[in-house]
Amino acid sequence: MINILREHIINRLGNDIDNLDTVLNCFEPLHVDRNEFLVKEGAVCKYVYFIAKGCLQVFVYDHDMNETTRDIVTEGTWCSELMSFGSGKPATENIRTVEPCELLAIDRQGFQKMMETVPQFDKVYKQILETSYANSVYRINTFVALSALERIKWLMEHRPKLMTRVSSKLIASYLGINKDVFSRLKAKL
Repeated sequence: MINILREHIINRLGNDIDNLDTVLNCFEPLHVDRNEFLVKEGAVCKYVYFIAKGCLQVFVYDHDMNETTRDIVTEGTWCSELMSFGSGKPATENIRTVEPCELLAIDRQGFQKMMETVPQFDKVYKQILETSYANSVYRINTFVALSALERIKWLMEHRPKLMTRVSSKLIASYLGINKDVFSRLKAKL
């Protein structure tokens, strides 16, 4: 599992990274069952996770306890409740496993050590922040302008594997569509 992370870092920073093994030793491998919470709203997020295998849902509950999914995160990417992780304040989002996952977790102390030990990792961290921000803003701005059917077509074009990988309920939550409407529109395609 650690080799997947090694390749991920090398692909972004190149092969000439001093102290990479020291950094990789800061990560704790985790095998997490399906439907387990990694972060719950109101608790402090203590880790940044690299997803070696599996799928995570980042979401909030509305006042009726319905889920609104901000993101569905899959292999080869990072996931955390970054505001909570960085500030030590309670999380405003939940992160849950959608399927059994193999994760590499690093705590705040290890993360700081990594930033100091491998200054180039700052570039990876900026990529994590920029990607998270860009995905959220793009999704929000795009989805506001699109009809429900257009959102489904967008997902089929930009993230087609999700259509067969996760439940219709989860996709509907991600697209901001009622699950019955999603099923009806999907059948028309």
